Amino acid sequence: MSDVDDTNTSNLDIIRLMELLPHRYPYLLVDKIKERRLDEFAIGIKNVTMNEHHFTGHFPGNPVMPGVLIVEGMAQTAGAICAATHSGESASSVLFMTIDQAKFRKPVRPGDVLEYHMTKLKQRRMVFKYSGVAYVDGVKVAEAIIGAMIAPEKK
Repeated sequence: MSDVDDTNTSNLDIIRLMELLPHRYPYLLVDKIKERRLDEFAIGIKNVTMNEHHFTGHFPGNPVMPGVLIVEGMAQTAGAICAATHSGESASSVLFMTIDQAKFRKPVRPGDVLEYHMTKLKQRRMVFKYSGVAYVDGVKVAEAIIGAMIAPEKK
């Protein structure tokens, strides 16, 4: 693990995200976290490109990023800031628990830069609830309430 002090409000680059999250291409759906206040708030960034695997079938001639992947990017952003703030030295995983009130407002297409704005609503022990809103160029494209928990990794 990196020697970076993640208890502050530092940005998280792709190298640090890969230390915090188990996801890899094509399922790592956040490229960096550009703004963060501990586990209270973060803005994750996803650069949407035409060479992503889902665009070959969703939809030919009219590429649209699947909404479920936008929600997954929100969850990964929240998971990364939880892991950075709470995992300490012990090995742990952030597990996605719930999706509530998901709404999709506008299509996301290749060339868009998605911003996942994640705000912690509450925490009980190591269970977290976040409100997420995804934007492209300042326009809301999706929103959801995400539940997650930090669990020790099984050996």
